[in-house]
Amino acid sequence: MFRRREPVPFAFLAEADRFRSNVTPPPRQRLSVSQIAGRWLLGLTLVAGLVGSLVLGMPALSTPSGSGTQQSQASQGR
Repeated sequence: MFRRREPVPFAFLAEADRFRSNVTPPPRQRLSVSQIAGRWLLGLTLVAGLVGSLVLGMPALSTPSGSGTQQSQASQGR
């Protein structure tokens, strides 16, 4: 009914851990000053946009206080 599976040899995985390549990857290129400045400018633009949207959106999220509950004239039956 149930057949036992044969064990799978995982020796190739152990060999892969020991394998070291003699080919070295090329060195990373250094960013130029203009590329670094561009990345900073992009980051500052994103942060300024988020802060600006928060500043502009906060008044819309706040509820008016001190005026009590306001009812429209339609709800008063006029």
